[in-house]
Amino acid sequence: MDLTHTPQAQAFRAEARAWLAGHVPTAPLPSLETAEGFAAHREWEARLHADRWAVVSWPEEYGGRGVDIERWLVFEEEYWAAGAPGRVSQNGINLLAPTLFDHATAEQRARVLPSMASGEVIWAQAWSEPESGSDLASLTSRAVRTEGGWLLSGQKTWSSRAAFADRAFGIFRTDPQAPKPHQGLTYLMFDLRAPGVTVRPIGRLDGKPAFAELFLDGVFVPDEDVIGEPGQGWRIAMSTTGNERGLTLRSPGRFLAAADRLLGMWREVGDPADTALSDRVADALVGARAYELFTWGNASRFAAGETIGAESSLNKVFWSRYDIALHETALDLLGADAELADGAWAEPWLFSLAGPIYAGTNEIQRDIIAERLLGLPKGRR
Repeated sequence: MDLTHTPQAQAFRAEARAWLAGHVPTAPLPSLETAEGFAAHREWEARLHADRWAVVSWPEEYGGRGVDIERWLVFEEEYWAAGAPGRVSQNGINLLAPTLFDHATAEQRARVLPSMASGEVIWAQAWSEPESGSDLASLTSRAVRTEGGWLLSGQKTWSSRAAFADRAFGIFRTDPQAPKPHQGLTYLMFDLRAPGVTVRPIGRLDGKPAFAELFLDGVFVPDEDVIGEPGQGWRIAMSTTGNERGLTLRSPGRFLAAADRLLGMWREVGDPADTALSDRVADALVGARAYELFTWGNASRFAAGETIGAESSLNKVFWSRYDIALHETALDLLGADAELADGAWAEPWLFSLAGPIYAGTNEIQRDIIAERLLGLPKGRR
């Protein structure tokens, strides 16, 4: 693998760095898990979009720059190194958009993607249900055929961004008589403000309404908002989960920037005699670089037309565990007061604790690794 960047990538890095230096807010935005912060981050999305930095890898017709995966990773490195705000639109641009590119009609892409890129429409992920989390195929929310579309009923929970978002995407059971649980499902988009939708925020550990549960009572969804063919929702959803566990949700740029900030703190306030803590700082740096190299390896495979398939589970287990270790090291370095302050490390640390759970629990990912990559017999399922 050749890690020497092309002249195009180097020029792109310089352009991105210059733009970010002139536009990243000098003061951190309020938490995007609050109404005030959500609105502020939506404005940031619009600012990115105005100069076509919101979705650099997308085709130009949808607001992107059409860059390859090398330049997308370069942008991610520059974005997080500049201390730019977290992306309130990440469920849309990282999860739904790749699904639309692979499975939607041209009309759906033209209708949905531009408003997603601009931040005008923020998307929530509506997958988990009270009795159906990692075992997604056991979901019971239904979509029943009606004239011109479908009627949704049921309950979704732990829906990321749903407390303040505009629309949501998820899969619903459309054929309860299908012989297997993962059959007879359909992938749908729906309006969170439509009649029949009740959104109830769920307070997080820090009290912020980061999630919401959705109650759906006869919610009408037109046929034009079905992605793919009815009954093929599971196959389409698996492509979404591959993106969620793979590169897009946690790009290496995020961890490289955090590890560099940790190193800076260590140099400023660390005790050289505390070798246990210095070892953890070193582990954080090594982990970030290892993840970077692993990602570039996958990028090379993508560029060659390959896919990573079940190996995205390796990715997910690594970054979810690494994220916790990195933030716990930072908090231990800063001392007990750091956990009480809503600063640069406390909120990300709280969020990191959810990493082994969301995007498919790490237990499920280890089953996938054991069965599909190592060829071991089926275990707990």
